Amino acid sequence: MSKERVIVLTSYEKRSLFRFLTLYLGSVFVLLAIIGYLFYENNRTAMLSAMKFEMMYQGRMLSSHIMMKAMDEEDMEDAQRYRFLSSLKHCRFLVGYYEDDEEPIYTEIEGIDRFDEGFFIRNDRSYAVIEDHDEHLGVHYIVLKENELVEAFAHLRRKIIGYLLLSFLLMGVVGYFLGRLFLRPVREQIEALDRFISDTTHELNTPVSAILMTIRSLKGVDEKKRKRLEASAKRLHVTYNSLTYRLEGKEEVCERFDLATVIEERVGYVKELIDAKRLKLMLSLEPTEVYMARSSAERLADNLLSNAIKYTDIEDAIRISLHERRLTVADTGIGIAKEAQKDIFKRYRRANGERGGFGLGLNIVAGICKQYKIRIELESEEGVGTRFTLHFPPPPQVSRDYP
Repeated sequence: MSKERVIVLTSYEKRSLFRFLTLYLGSVFVLLAIIGYLFYENNRTAMLSAMKFEMMYQGRMLSSHIMMKAMDEEDMEDAQRYRFLSSLKHCRFLVGYYEDDEEPIYTEIEGIDRFDEGFFIRNDRSYAVIEDHDEHLGVHYIVLKENELVEAFAHLRRKIIGYLLLSFLLMGVVGYFLGRLFLRPVREQIEALDRFISDTTHELNTPVSAILMTIRSLKGVDEKKRKRLEASAKRLHVTYNSLTYRLEGKEEVCERFDLATVIEERVGYVKELIDAKRLKLMLSLEPTEVYMARSSAERLADNLLSNAIKYTDIEDAIRISLHERRLTVADTGIGIAKEAQKDIFKRYRRANGERGGFGLGLNIVAGICKQYKIRIELESEEGVGTRFTLHFPPPPQVSRDYP
């Protein structure tokens, strides 16, 4: 009993958790993305500012060295100046020295054509330009270029994305356990409902059996009243069988038998229910061998017949046919609303709340069909009727060993 209950509840939990986690993780993702973007932009701005400060500082240091050299040696030949400037570099940046007309004296930088800004970025590289109006040693512009900031930005992005993914996974785990925590009262309510139904069915078994036995032994009672009593008792018995099957979930032994015979027997069992509503029953059955538990086949027939009888109005018709391994149970009843058809096979779901029932019958039918690989089809229209078609697979071949 607990195994079947856990399976159904877990399915419900998965649907609810999926919806909760979709909304929760979607919100978390958007929030983390905003935080990550702001954090990246803040750090990027700080890194650019720090890079600008360092480059400008290093440029001024180079300018100071040039000025000191110019004070020591006022007249310096071009070759000496070139050797001095090429050996002057003492920082991690590429350096270029340019005259007033922007012609290079010595440079490690290629393609520089902007000298009007102190700091700028081009092609993902940072440049710093220090202008010396005194032109010591003929140097008017000192240009520095860095090659590491792009890699630093990429490393920062990877680091932020890694932390965000880790945070997202952590929040997902937290959300999952929060969802299960919120669903615990629902689980407890469903378990309490199943326990209540289980206890109720056990209490009903003895009086229902006693009523059926007493009705069959009644003599001298108006036949119409006796049949009405027997029909009511059999309806209780069918409901009892459905409840005990769903809650107990016992293993059943498969066997080969003629499905048409079982259907005829079950139709005969509920004949009083059919007669009580003056329904027209049309049977068209051909012998069909199936391999399954006989009790499961009986429950399929009982629940499909019970639904057809319940939802068919007085003096309407029920058609049952079995041909080419297709069992069809059709009625001219109230039908099932289109929006309700997708949930009609779920436990405790009913097509119409006005006609009673626990919402277990079609859930049992769907469970048996799934167990024995029987394909089930539903066609229904409100005010016209409903038709269930069950496609039974061929029975397995019996292997024979010959000497």
